[in-house]
Amino acid sequence: MAEIFGVVNQKGGVGKTTTTVNLGAALAERGQKVLLVDIDAQSNLSTHLGLTPSPDPEAADDLGNLEAAFEHTIYDVLKGTKDIKQVVLPRSENLDVVPSSLLLSAADLELGGVVGRELILKRALANVKNDYDSILIDCPPALGLLSLNALAAVEKVIVPVQSEYLALHGVRQLLDTIDQVRSVYNPELLVGGVLICMHDNRKRLARAVADTIRDYFGDLVFDTVIKQNVSLAEAPSQGMTIFEHAPKSSGAEDYNALAEEVLHGKAKACVHA
Repeated sequence: MAEIFGVVNQKGGVGKTTTTVNLGAALAERGQKVLLVDIDAQSNLSTHLGLTPSPDPEAADDLGNLEAAFEHTIYDVLKGTKDIKQVVLPRSENLDVVPSSLLLSAADLELGGVVGRELILKRALANVKNDYDSILIDCPPALGLLSLNALAAVEKVIVPVQSEYLALHGVRQLLDTIDQVRSVYNPELLVGGVLICMHDNRKRLARAVADTIRDYFGDLVFDTVIKQNVSLAEAPSQGMTIFEHAPKSSGAEDYNALAEEVLHGKAKACVHA
């Protein structure tokens, strides 16, 4: 039965998608059967892996036709028109993907009146949980209905934090939200770890912020630090994971180290920060 992780931070550009893709790929390289789920309307994870659904321009003359022109995505699952097994795409050996769609941008409005709307994703994942060892969910940069669905469905949350001055802003709010979700929807929800990302150890400020993050969050912080790396920035443009694009790069080394932490139980699994 799969262990389900949510990669969450309401701040954009902190490494959520990069972490979801490459941690998932690293786990798959170790023989785990992994499913990546993209629930961000920007579809960055899908694009990163070269799986972005594309509408037929001739059919996309209104919203209804645009919806019909897209390949089936997590949007169809949340709307209840497809089972999640029908939208899973095999990406490589041991690695499958559930792609996203721009139509998710209206999810808060479209699902607002649905009874049990916070648990739609959890119910959907129950149909594939026994098919995988790990499921990783790439969440949008906002604490809306989609992120709430993810928090209600996962067992552990990984919080990527950039080693910059504004990094800590909002993370406390996120951890408070996790506490609220735990009390109402998901009593098993744990903080799996805070991950320092996009770190440049040559910069004094970056080192100081990383130290502040460790002081503030203590044992919640992963030992692994994801350093700034050109190959990590290049990989999405090629539709590749870091292990396909530059398997000997420092980015690959960092995500291999993170996978070892996760696999060997070093994810912090704390209830409260």
